[in-house]
Amino acid sequence: MNLLTGEYNNTIDEKGRVSFPVKLRTSINQNVLIVTKGSERCLWLFTSSEWESFQSKLMSNASMMNAKNMQVVRHFIAPAQEVEFDKSGRLSIPQSLREYANLSKECTILGIAKYVELWDSQVYKNYIVESEESFREAAEGFNNITF
Repeated sequence: MNLLTGEYNNTIDEKGRVSFPVKLRTSINQNVLIVTKGSERCLWLFTSSEWESFQSKLMSNASMMNAKNMQVVRHFIAPAQEVEFDKSGRLSIPQSLREYANLSKECTILGIAKYVELWDSQVYKNYIVESEESFREAAEGFNNITF
């Protein structure tokens, strides 16, 4: 799999299908993705190998006896579903996940190196505006990165 990058705007039809950008489909180079709840009301989409890595790390660091650990596990692992590209390059997003992410008509697709985020466009715009100050603070935490 090549590096997944880019920001794309698209629409979701009434059946919950979203056309996936050709550049991302080409980088993914497989017909099935795993979609689950992300954080900040978006969806995360993984290739099978990246999903296996993510969920394995999450499960190996979680204790079944720790309520907060299990809350995180249930949020990400339980709703995960396989979705397949159709002949037109669309993914059909399950209704429960569309509801979680408030996906309506306009959506934003973000390539985040090893996975993809799917946002309702208005929710994403609001997130960018509302998180600007905390973004600056978080970016300062990466003081080890030099050019």
